Amino acid sequence: MKKLVFVGAICTLPTTTLFAETVDAEDSVLVEKISVVGAATNLSITAEDLEQYQANDLAGIFKHSPSVSVGGSVGVAQKIYIRGLEDSFLNVTVDGAQQTSTLFHHIGRVTIDPDLLQQIDVQAGAGEATSGPGAIGGSIRFKTKDANDLLQDEERFGGRVKASYFSNDGTRYSGSVYGKLSDSWGVLGYYSTINRNNMEDGDGNEIYGTAADQDMLFVKVSGDIGDNHFLSLSVEQRDEKGEFSARPNWVVLEGAALYPSAAQRDTYVANYRFDYNAMLNLEATAYQTTSSFRGGRFDWLADIDTYGFDLRNTSETSQHKFVYGVDYRSDEVTSGSAAGPVENAEEGSVLGIYAQGYSDLTADLLLSYGVRFDDYDFQQRILIDEYYGDPVTDEPASLKDSEISFNVGLAYELSEDWTLGLGYAQAARGKQIGDGFTIDGYLYDGSDIPVVAEDLVPETVENIEASIEYHGNHLNAKLSIYDSSLDDVIFEGYEGNSVFNNIGTLDTNGVEFDLAYTWKRVELFLGFSSADTELVPRDGLYDVDYSSIAINGYEFVGLGNSRGNTWVAGVDYELNSATSFGVNITKVDSIDIDTLHQAVDLQWTDSIYRLNKPSYTTVDAYAQWQATNSILVNFAVANLFNEQYIDHSSVGDYSEVFPSVIGPHEAGRDIRLSVSYDF
Repeated sequence: MKKLVFVGAICTLPTTTLFAETVDAEDSVLVEKISVVGAATNLSITAEDLEQYQANDLAGIFKHSPSVSVGGSVGVAQKIYIRGLEDSFLNVTVDGAQQTSTLFHHIGRVTIDPDLLQQIDVQAGAGEATSGPGAIGGSIRFKTKDANDLLQDEERFGGRVKASYFSNDGTRYSGSVYGKLSDSWGVLGYYSTINRNNMEDGDGNEIYGTAADQDMLFVKVSGDIGDNHFLSLSVEQRDEKGEFSARPNWVVLEGAALYPSAAQRDTYVANYRFDYNAMLNLEATAYQTTSSFRGGRFDWLADIDTYGFDLRNTSETSQHKFVYGVDYRSDEVTSGSAAGPVENAEEGSVLGIYAQGYSDLTADLLLSYGVRFDDYDFQQRILIDEYYGDPVTDEPASLKDSEISFNVGLAYELSEDWTLGLGYAQAARGKQIGDGFTIDGYLYDGSDIPVVAEDLVPETVENIEASIEYHGNHLNAKLSIYDSSLDDVIFEGYEGNSVFNNIGTLDTNGVEFDLAYTWKRVELFLGFSSADTELVPRDGLYDVDYSSIAINGYEFVGLGNSRGNTWVAGVDYELNSATSFGVNITKVDSIDIDTLHQAVDLQWTDSIYRLNKPSYTTVDAYAQWQATNSILVNFAVANLFNEQYIDHSSVGDYSEVFPSVIGPHEAGRDIRLSVSYDF
């Protein structure tokens, strides 16, 4: 299988190997095409990449991709953005288990241990029907390691202990053991603990509220349960404790109060695969995830319980491939004072039926096409009155919605080196369970009899992408352009017949370019991303009619953030089979946007605020040395030149209007050293 790799697989654009056409009894030709729909900007990140530059959080995982950004600075507050849209618009899975909803809008909803990951696959923008329910902004698939990924040839048992030091500011210790229980069954056990003190920014100032302790336990058992039958069972438990501010994604001013807080996530996953023949290749995933966050000024507790499954089959003929199946997910969020009873609850579910096909129309032309049906069911119940402790509603307010989405794409090989791609995709999402700290945003008007928000309709998106790709003569390059229109965006606030309303259309358009050149032991890469995401408000949303509003992370928390043009460049050099090193440079251009439109309507401020996000450039360097067969040394310096900046994907600086509304600065120079010993 061919793939377009951008230096060290940091930005990999995978192609899909499809069908082998029989030419005669002794020869065959392998027809390789890219799957166009939603794949124009796909990227993959491998375990080797993560180890090389010593990623220790979400920002570290994605920092070398211009199309994916992470804002929030503080680990617990980090949020992922793709093309300006927040990860609430993405279908995020860990080994197929969906990570859903938001415990608290001032913290992130995705947590993962980079050391545990075998691969991360990103699909930017609405794409194929197999992406899962509600993937209106794309999908991120995290795949964890298993015993077979770690055992060397003929090994039956092994392990690794690893110690890491971060000068800014903490330590990490981890250990794993893995081995064969039988010829076909393996087990992996992993534990890590991180102790972080408050970081310092590029000017040497302490970033308050960034100290935290994190513990992670992971066990996976996998193997064959019969001829052509494979089963994997895993459990992951993650805990994080610290003293955070009331709004962890804002700066903590010196002397401001910090509150003891704790986040926890437990995920259980079962993966089954049955490879029988070309027509029957069955995959099944079942999962349950429970997560919670306790903290804040009022010692609030929010819990989310999610369970679901995905059952799909793949059938192939000489010229066609079909993937079809059904998936289901159920979510429940509850919240209330940690010392009292549950006060609020919301439940939601989605049942999806999907089919995705690929057909070789000619030897050079691939057609991809798919359809997806999603049925959403949402209920909200306010259980306890805030002041009197009485039940508020006897019957829950509810919404039911069903949507059908289509996609189609073409990939045409102009020559052995050049490929053109064009894709169109739809996706839809009904009302989801809300933020655990603010789910008292009623679907009804607060009277004794619930008034269901009948005017609230599902969000729908149309995404168009075009690309041209070149691969040959040690050079790989790809240029992509896209235009996405997300209609009927659901957001809390504004006047309407409920607290939640459809507020308008999010229009996103942009250009992405990636280039990689390999020569002997040197690899060079260059990436560029430009994305403009604007809200076109529905009529009457504001007192003043605005034609469009640039999205931002304060005014539209939970939706997205505007970011300047992003450039990523670097070089990797392999000195010999045991030693390699590299340098990465990230440059983000400055951007000015008009903000605080609703604040003007609410008379919180007198006029629209012109928010400036200054440009910044960061440099990272890293080296890897395989000292012996058993000892691996990694050295990295993040933010080598101590750049002082607020990431554009964080909340901006509104201090001229609201003194406390400032996004946290990113960490300054961080020297990272880790030593791993394999046994």
